[in-house]
Amino acid sequence: MSATVSPASAAPGVRASRTTNTHCPYCSLQCGMAVTAGARPATLVPLDFPTNRGGLCSKGWSSAELLDHPERLLRPLVRAVPGDRTSPLVESAWDEALDRVVAAIERTQRRHGRDAVGCFGGGSLTNEQAYQFGKFARVALRTSAIDYNGRFCMSSAAGAANRAFGLDRGMPFPLSDIAEADVVVLVGSNPADTMPPAMQWFDAGRERGAQHIVVDPRRTATARSAALHLQPLPGTDLALANGLLHIALAEGLVDEEYVAARTTGFEAVRDGVAAYWPDRVERLTGVPVPDQRRTVFALARAEKAMILTARGAEQHRSGTDTAQAWINLALALGLPGRRGSGWGTVTGQGNGQGGREHGQKADQLPGYRSLTDPAARAHVAAVWGVDPDDLPKPGRSAFELLDALGTDGGVRTLLVLASNVAVSAPDARRVISRLGDLDFLAVSDFFLSETAELADVVLPSAMWAEEAGTMTNLEGRVIRRRRALDPPDGVRDDLQLLAELADRLGAGELFSGDPETVFEELGRASAGGTADYSGISYRRIDEEQGVFWPCPGETHPGTPRLFLDRFATPDGRARFLRVEHVDAHERPDADHPYVLTTGRVLAQYQSGTQTRRTRSLQLIAPSPRAELHPDLARALGVGNDDVVELSTRRGRARFHASVTDTIRPDTVFVPFHWGGGASANALTDADALDPTSKMPAFKVCAVAVTRVGGPEERIPPPPAAAQPRPTAHRPATAPVPHPPSRTTTTRRTPVKSTPRFLQGVFPITGEGLSKPGPIDPALHYTVPTGHTAQALYFRGGNSTAELVYVLLVRDGKPMRWFPIGAKADTHVPLRVVEDLVGGSVVELHAAAPEGVTGELVVDLGLVEV
Repeated sequence: MSATVSPASAAPGVRASRTTNTHCPYCSLQCGMAVTAGARPATLVPLDFPTNRGGLCSKGWSSAELLDHPERLLRPLVRAVPGDRTSPLVESAWDEALDRVVAAIERTQRRHGRDAVGCFGGGSLTNEQAYQFGKFARVALRTSAIDYNGRFCMSSAAGAANRAFGLDRGMPFPLSDIAEADVVVLVGSNPADTMPPAMQWFDAGRERGAQHIVVDPRRTATARSAALHLQPLPGTDLALANGLLHIALAEGLVDEEYVAARTTGFEAVRDGVAAYWPDRVERLTGVPVPDQRRTVFALARAEKAMILTARGAEQHRSGTDTAQAWINLALALGLPGRRGSGWGTVTGQGNGQGGREHGQKADQLPGYRSLTDPAARAHVAAVWGVDPDDLPKPGRSAFELLDALGTDGGVRTLLVLASNVAVSAPDARRVISRLGDLDFLAVSDFFLSETAELADVVLPSAMWAEEAGTMTNLEGRVIRRRRALDPPDGVRDDLQLLAELADRLGAGELFSGDPETVFEELGRASAGGTADYSGISYRRIDEEQGVFWPCPGETHPGTPRLFLDRFATPDGRARFLRVEHVDAHERPDADHPYVLTTGRVLAQYQSGTQTRRTRSLQLIAPSPRAELHPDLARALGVGNDDVVELSTRRGRARFHASVTDTIRPDTVFVPFHWGGGASANALTDADALDPTSKMPAFKVCAVAVTRVGGPEERIPPPPAAAQPRPTAHRPATAPVPHPPSRTTTTRRTPVKSTPRFLQGVFPITGEGLSKPGPIDPALHYTVPTGHTAQALYFRGGNSTAELVYVLLVRDGKPMRWFPIGAKADTHVPLRVVEDLVGGSVVELHAAAPEGVTGELVVDLGLVEV
């Protein structure tokens, strides 16, 4: 994919056009595109690259719009009064801006130590920029304080893959293998909206008869085209995976030969999943037992099968263990290491894979080496020309770093590249408060993002089409980002910025601003590491349409498919690891009775710094919308397009309501691409981090919903006085696994459960909707002493011509109302009803308009353990 340049036949004074083959700046597909530049604006067309094969989504098609956007930053900005962030940002020269940055670094380190200066990066930086940022922190600054926004994205899956397989590459096989799979299970992933060109591989599979199963609390665009949609309560994917493995064991579907030959640790997992019997898993997740069984049999009987997880499963306080649970299932069925089969994670950010391999993470050195490994430190230090003892130890993870800003022992001066943490970080109002506690904040960006608005110095950065380097896509394919046009006068790319800052800090001889020079050094630094790029060159990338890592030598072909012969562990075997379901850090209660989950929409991307400024995308998704099920909306008096306020323990935010039956009745969904009064991450929970990945619980917290008013074009933000104060600084807590209370001691000791049913056809005579009464003595159940029970579902039918209600009563107090329309029926899975302890009395009552007569069909399913 080399650049082509048209003949220089332009008229005098008009720049000749040039067409350059490069890649989309957005998601991890890194779709191929050709950009034609000369007289601005630039134009583009898609290319037949292996990931997109001529396709582009709306974000890719519109990406050139931003290159000449009127809000583009073209000059450095500094505070009119140094040190006073209430004074306006004004344009300055580069020398003045960089002088302020360097002075702040030196002043802070002199007063508070080296680790008081920190760096925060992003998954959209090129490999060269990410590598150089890590090197800059550890060599020019000699600080341990560096991490990046990928910690909020792929880190849980990375942690699980590293401990299970010894290596983290999101997809250990090419994207095209999806078309070969007979069964694909997608867990918490919606590629139809987040990376539409990838759907052609799913479409090709379905055309040849493949069965796709989607696990998601929403019926997304991806789920609508699937053969089966499992709709679990957010935060219960681990229990579901354990339950599926339980069924596989019970039905003799485990590939025992594969397990014996290629894995270790299965006995402990076998014992652990014994307690996840199907009806218990249905109670935990809301996924019906028949759908659990259908999923397992489909995976086990397919010649080729895949399990793909993504952020919906991984952005939890137990995200690493959740990814591990799905890996356990894949290993038990013998999938990893077989062509057309396996487990993978769908990486989200443009360079989410490469960005986590070469030193942006707090604990890593290039090549996915560990910063605590003496041999790794010695190797990288030799490449860098420094003493290994001068390299700092691992620092804090992303949220821990942000949460300690401005404190004793925390970062006091922060440099941010390619990240908008004021929108993307959890408990965003708390993070904004922490940014305000800094002594100095410098941000490099191409727009004045919500984070840049808070800075002392803002440095204008080159955009994707104006810089060169490499990216690593979701398959582990290293590709070229080529410079298609020059940046505006006075704008530098981040590689040059880091080289100049290093020079001003006295380490300039160790840094280069040339991307190919930096990439060659990256290859040497990664040599022998897990993510070995040493055999990859710009020439090879051009000739081979990208090269898959690991590629340890110039004659090595690269590695499109991993684990075919052995896993990347010392003994070559994959590791099973027993994991247990952990309750969400926040469970619904009287004040916050529903579950909030977040995610992406088709026409926006990440924190929206770019896409919210793209006119064509704004026409598609101009504002964020909170999705509510019709039952919930009806109960709250909310109509479509009404303004609703969502409230959690951290903050309030307002959205237009979207009433849709594609979401669970107990769950509310909002997209996270906006800030301000519509910030989803002003609501999310950051107080319980995953102990391995340090991932916050983006995908589940307790929420209240209130109707504010009817439709409005511009939604006013919640009153400042109504916002809770950001949480005071305190260490984040790790989850404590809660094994089931009736865990078996061996896999041969089954846990017994007994189904109970209150059902039948009964006459009804209405006494008024406000006067419910018992339907029949048969609809009465007392939980035996020493046992517990839980309601699983309610089904009901109504023969009358009026709306009636059936009421679930516990010990004389209402638990749940079930409206049944005239001549209609209803089916309600009871996914959030609490356990019924021994001695509890359960009854069904009914209410109908006065004088109405007819019959009710009722069926309440319970399980007694």
